[in-house]
Amino acid sequence: MKFFIDTANLDNIKEAQDLGILDGVTTNPSLMAKEGITGDANVIAHYKAICDIVDDNVSAEVIATDYKNIIKEGEALAALNPKIVVKVPMIKDGIKAIKYFSGKGIRTNCTLIFSAGQALLAAKAGATYVSPFLGRLDDISTDGLTLIEDIRLIFDNYGYPTQILAASIRGPLHIVACAKLGADVITAPLAAITALLKHPLTDSGLATFLADHAKASGK
Repeated sequence: MKFFIDTANLDNIKEAQDLGILDGVTTNPSLMAKEGITGDANVIAHYKAICDIVDDNVSAEVIATDYKNIIKEGEALAALNPKIVVKVPMIKDGIKAIKYFSGKGIRTNCTLIFSAGQALLAAKAGATYVSPFLGRLDDISTDGLTLIEDIRLIFDNYGYPTQILAASIRGPLHIVACAKLGADVITAPLAAITALLKHPLTDSGLATFLADHAKASGK
């Protein structure tokens, strides 16, 4: 399973990259704004800075919601760097744009997926990734993990190459559950990823080993 980090924070991206397990980055306008990145020129410069850090798979989101301008923005983003994946919303004109981008060899990430039917349409249009939002479904008392399971079954039934990119991940249990269900990718904040490192028995075991070593060394 691929690990993407869901942020626009360069320090977090560098830390995840240095950890040696990072496969990509997802961003959106809200994450850019959180880092104080505003204005088209600054956003473009920030995408370039992210591409300089990671090896591949930088999802850059279009702002337009009409076909003509989704195409215009998407082509401009794709031209920035071969690592860019154009992030397109799950709307009618978004699906049309994904079909266009697929024909041009431009990778896409269809975002804001909340149903298996939406994921199916995106896959038929040729999306590289679909991004079902687990946490937001959980917030309205709907099991987001069931959606991952349903999409996996449908894609496997028909051999769609589109990858399931589980998004809106809230913690390490979400990550492990997605791995068990066969999600191709998860995207999560750095804290959720590094939480996988932690277990109280690991901490207590290491403390015991170090204490025993100190005794044996006469320290």
